[in-house]
Amino acid sequence: MADSAGIQQGSPAIGAAGLVPAAPGAGGTEGAAGGSARIAVKKAQLRSSPRPKKLEKLGVYSSCKAEGACKCNGWKSQNPPPTPPRTDQQCSTVNLQEPCRSCSHTLGDHVTHLENVSEEEMNRLLGIVLDVEYLYTCVHKEEDADTKQVYFSLFKLLRKSILQMGKPMLEAQESPPFEKPSIEQGVNNFVQYKFSHLPSKERQTIMELAKMFLNQINYWQLETPSQRRQRVPNDDAAGYKANYTRWLCYCNVPQFCDSLPRYETTQIFGRTLVRSVFTVMRKQLLEQARQEKDKLPPEKRTLILTHFPKFLSMLEEEVYSHSSPIWSQDFSAGASGGLIPIHTVISAPPVARPLYYSPSPVSVDPSTCGSVSPARKTASVLEPNPVGEKRKPSEPLPHEENKRPRVVGDIPMELINEVMATITDPAAVPETSLLSAHSARDEAARHEERRGVIEFHVIGNSLNQKPNKRILMWLVGLQNVFSHQLPRMPKEYITRLVFDPKHKTLSLIKDGRVIGGICFRMFPSQGFTEIVFCAVTSNEQVKGYGTHLMNHLKEYHIKHDILNFLTYADEYAIGYFKKQGFSKDIKVPKAKYVGYIKDYEGATLMGCELNPSIPYTEFSVIIKKQKEIIKKLIERKQAQIRKVYPGLSCFKEGVRQIPIESIPGIRETGWKPIGKGKELKDPDQLYSTLKTILQHVKSHPNAWPFMEPVKKTEAPGYYQVIRFPMDLKTMSERLKSRYYMTRKLFMADMQRIFTNCREYNPPESEYYKCANLLEKFFYTKIKEAGLIEK
Repeated sequence: MADSAGIQQGSPAIGAAGLVPAAPGAGGTEGAAGGSARIAVKKAQLRSSPRPKKLEKLGVYSSCKAEGACKCNGWKSQNPPPTPPRTDQQCSTVNLQEPCRSCSHTLGDHVTHLENVSEEEMNRLLGIVLDVEYLYTCVHKEEDADTKQVYFSLFKLLRKSILQMGKPMLEAQESPPFEKPSIEQGVNNFVQYKFSHLPSKERQTIMELAKMFLNQINYWQLETPSQRRQRVPNDDAAGYKANYTRWLCYCNVPQFCDSLPRYETTQIFGRTLVRSVFTVMRKQLLEQARQEKDKLPPEKRTLILTHFPKFLSMLEEEVYSHSSPIWSQDFSAGASGGLIPIHTVISAPPVARPLYYSPSPVSVDPSTCGSVSPARKTASVLEPNPVGEKRKPSEPLPHEENKRPRVVGDIPMELINEVMATITDPAAVPETSLLSAHSARDEAARHEERRGVIEFHVIGNSLNQKPNKRILMWLVGLQNVFSHQLPRMPKEYITRLVFDPKHKTLSLIKDGRVIGGICFRMFPSQGFTEIVFCAVTSNEQVKGYGTHLMNHLKEYHIKHDILNFLTYADEYAIGYFKKQGFSKDIKVPKAKYVGYIKDYEGATLMGCELNPSIPYTEFSVIIKKQKEIIKKLIERKQAQIRKVYPGLSCFKEGVRQIPIESIPGIRETGWKPIGKGKELKDPDQLYSTLKTILQHVKSHPNAWPFMEPVKKTEAPGYYQVIRFPMDLKTMSERLKSRYYMTRKLFMADMQRIFTNCREYNPPESEYYKCANLLEKFFYTKIKEAGLIEK
């Protein structure tokens, strides 16, 4: 499922899609959050172990201190753990007198130098130990010779640091920064040089674009020297190899091995590195943006599709120009006149860490059979994450909360934040038992995936690539599962479809073997996917695997922009598919699937339409949190309402009437006074007044965007964002049919026009400005007609 060259997802750079580097040795498609977070969890677990267990771990990497100058460089257990180690094994008791399998001296002889070492120092050394083990795996998985050599050098460096109990220091002729001015400084200079004359609002947009670009550089995956030699034969190969090695040592690997010092790419490299990646990066970014423009959040569409290409074109001229002043160390305010201090303008964004991660291994793409360098394997810029990772919701624009129109009766954000703080606190929210009636169907499966017990991989056969043994074994396993669970389906037919290169299968792996899967065929040109087989082996059913499988499949298809499933379900499968959101009401036009989908006698055609805004693998968790929030808000409201106020004594004193709002506690219940305004009781008079106001609004010079319903061709994705559209033509038809029985109905429809416009369009757009001006004019006319107070 990994895609070819591009950039990975996870940073808030472009429409909540940016770059996250691949974990070394992880097949290259797993995000930084998944790789580094898993290592961090392992380190935390190891550091919380008893001291004898820590000594045993460090003894493996400590030379023997026994008398007689023993040359053993690490203690080896007589009973080594299985490979890979089983997570369900109970921790055995550590015996410091256990002899080494190599030199026969005891474990205690290997760790005598650690007897008086503090816990803090021991935990630091244990962190290096896990980094060593991780790099050891990377060395054996890596296929590129240059990258493998760097991994091995870093492995030896960290190994030496453990033996000497020192801090790992990279031995190099040069230390960061390697070139001045840095990329970050050069981009700051570029902004000052080209855009310092702009008004503050426009300059702020340029700063956003500059930050976006810096983020791309910080997370860009450099191609290996051998790949670059094939693409650019006449380039400075030695210079690029030196920068590639530095990038691996100081920027890429330290993101996962935190015992090594880490630097931002934009702060230690300069113009030379930018020149080596700019052309390819610019082309891929813009191509990806054009291909997936419909997926961009509305508020970022103009920024990315219009402003970002122009920004990159202007920057490209300065990157490759021999006389550009922005790369001069003497660049100063004099170059463009009175400048703000450089670092108060733009700074490279910090390392982005997604809000959540999945510890399950990343999916396998049959086209990538074999291990892949982290520096080579990347995903697309605007694409949702692969299976096993969560799609990240769109990042809000700065101060977006202030721009979003507030609805009367909305709960204050301060209260929401206060309640959220209690919801996200594990101590405040009781855990739902997996056996509870209130737990989600996929909760148990989701917990197992997080612990690494189960994995999900999209696999398929290929006629163009060399067969991968593991994938072929999984395909055979899938064929067996489908054959056993679908006995009425001919085995030869199942085999043909599972191994057909046009079909793919989302496989569920547990303990290295296939226990279930969904076989499907995608029809991108027709806008749907046919689900052919869906089964989980009988002894693994009723554990939520089926629901979690389908949720992963939905996420995978949203990533590939296919939002409809079709399947023929037999009488035993209809119940399952209904639970997964399928129905007999087919949304796909018949002309789209007739002749494409396979017909099955005695089966029912069912369909499912996907919503790209829903993170399906986390949907039940989100619903659970929403329920908790509502519950907390209700509890708070009830606590206020239950307060007992003293009775009214004013009536005993002769008072005949009091305003409702003066009753103690009435406002706390949520009561609000009715808005004052003249409600015309005569239907003909109301019709005449509203018709006059509507004519004035339609004649206004800023009414042109709202005259007719929005066309899908002119605003792709509009009806996915705006659920209740409204326009002046529809209002005219409603007025003519005497729909508006009260002024409030009329005002609500008009207000909806303005609210929809501001929700879909960015604030700097012409539509947004038209909505504001027309709204002001509308309320002026309403007041003139006496329908509301002036």
